[in-house]
Amino acid sequence: MLIKNKKAVVLLSGGLDSATVLGMAHGEGFQCYALTFKYGQRHQQEIGAAKRITTFFKVSEHRVVDIDLVGFGVSSLIDLALEVPKDRANLDDSAQIPSTYVPARNTIFLSFALGWAEVLGAFDIFIGVNAMDYSGYPDCRPEFITAFEKTANLATAAAVQGKGRYRIHTPIINMTKREIILTGTKLGVDYSLTHSCYDPDEQGRSCGRCDSCRLRLKGFAEAGFEDPIEYVKK
Repeated sequence: MLIKNKKAVVLLSGGLDSATVLGMAHGEGFQCYALTFKYGQRHQQEIGAAKRITTFFKVSEHRVVDIDLVGFGVSSLIDLALEVPKDRANLDDSAQIPSTYVPARNTIFLSFALGWAEVLGAFDIFIGVNAMDYSGYPDCRPEFITAFEKTANLATAAAVQGKGRYRIHTPIINMTKREIILTGTKLGVDYSLTHSCYDPDEQGRSCGRCDSCRLRLKGFAEAGFEDPIEYVKK
């Protein structure tokens, strides 16, 4: 069903998944407000990618929020003294949460999105979490999203006053990377604008060896397409 001019906040990292989710929200007719975070991540190229994607989709507004997560927990995405895992033997092992996990990141991001949504009068929030091709992050699971949605409807004036009910949309949560790429391609998502690598080189080229790069490359191969971004090594 096509929804016209209904506001939605879309969490946009600049990666493949969130770009696809923005394309899906846009395709459904939502008036999209994109939210990106600069949180101390080593792969800040994704912020530039997010800006390119919002220009491509002509979103209503794009905000880049600067928060400091470096001092909260240890993660190789925000601590330059730690090495990003490369060439892991089993990407499907969700029992071992890798060092790229940033403590409570999606909880923090969704909380900001909820606050902005209440100000905008929006009751729809989109996030590109995925429980299929993922690295075992606990905040990408359906159980977490269900719990946060319940919290959102208990914690906001707009919800308790009956103005609306918040919904956390996770349209790719049960998709493989192949399915995500095929869906985005049909929607016209330009994946050359995106950035997924956790550890790009100084020129911004993707490493091809971190979990994110490998899952992305696997998805493109299974979809029958060539990944349009530049890699140091494929």
